[in-house]
Amino acid sequence: MSAEQDGIPCLWMRGGTSKGACFLASDLPAEPAARDALLLRIMGSPDPRQIDGIGGGDPLTSKVAILSPPSHPDADVDYLFLQVFVDQALVSDAQACGNILAAVGPAAIECGLVEVNGDETPVCIHMLNTGEIARSRVQTPGGRVCYAGVAAIDGVPGTAAPIPLMFQNIAGSMCGALLPSGQESDKIDGVSCTLIDNGMPCVILRASDLGLTGEESPAFLDADAGLKARLEAIRLQAGRLMNLRDVTEKSVPKMTLVSAPVSGGTIGTRSFIPHRCHASIGVFAAVSVATACTLPGSPAADLAVQPPDGRFLIEHPTGAAEVLIEQDAQGRVTGAGTLRTARKLFQGRVFPRDPG
Repeated sequence: MSAEQDGIPCLWMRGGTSKGACFLASDLPAEPAARDALLLRIMGSPDPRQIDGIGGGDPLTSKVAILSPPSHPDADVDYLFLQVFVDQALVSDAQACGNILAAVGPAAIECGLVEVNGDETPVCIHMLNTGEIARSRVQTPGGRVCYAGVAAIDGVPGTAAPIPLMFQNIAGSMCGALLPSGQESDKIDGVSCTLIDNGMPCVILRASDLGLTGEESPAFLDADAGLKARLEAIRLQAGRLMNLRDVTEKSVPKMTLVSAPVSGGTIGTRSFIPHRCHASIGVFAAVSVATACTLPGSPAADLAVQPPDGRFLIEHPTGAAEVLIEQDAQGRVTGAGTLRTARKLFQGRVFPRDPG
């Protein structure tokens, strides 16, 4: 208890359109159950407002990145992502997070795990949730991380330094195959779905098949209990078809409604994470949606405006996420990337609530 009374070193970061607490693995209990119990107390869960912790009462602001020296020969740092549920005593490592991933490179440098290497420091990140490697580039003029810049991403006010992220070999990251059911389209409860995993397991279905336009606000969708019950029924069945088994208490697969674009992008989306409509869309979910747009016969491909240059603009409630898709001569997706930004919000010590 004395260590907790003295506080635990913590770096609070915005990564993409999310916020999370970054810790060194050495500062947390090694045993997962003890670690998770501590993180619940730090975030203030379970409580809808997380009033007695640093969480913001939203899944997008109740995230954790745990950093440690690399265990992979091609990596500079290991990154474990944990989703701390807001109103449940649950911490999940069942998925990666591409938004918080944008903060990992800067955080690894800030915490002394990676040395600055010139005006731009490459950071190879071993994503422990999936076993894959992501390549990040961090602006480091003058030997320190620079967060100021002119890059803008929808869902975040202002501008910041760009942080490009590139991924390879992420197909089947959790499900074992890009299309775990072996098909580009399946029918579940009479609804056509693409069950896909290109960095994030997603169930992609037309908004119109659920009586929606796809332009509804997150608040409107969150208030529709009938819609959420129908989506959950489909999700539970899809989980088994995607080799994820019983997903009742898992944060994957994500349910993503797609529609024709309305703002000059590739496709419109409303993404659930998994029971609450995302204010934007996660990085890996956007990659999976963009990949689905390339698959003839999928609900996404039927609605997408195919880009001529591999730049897929995935529209969401607060703008659009840009996904770069690389394809081979047969049209198969061989690589994907995106541009994010991040910012250090504070660095110091966090004091968890008393376990009693």
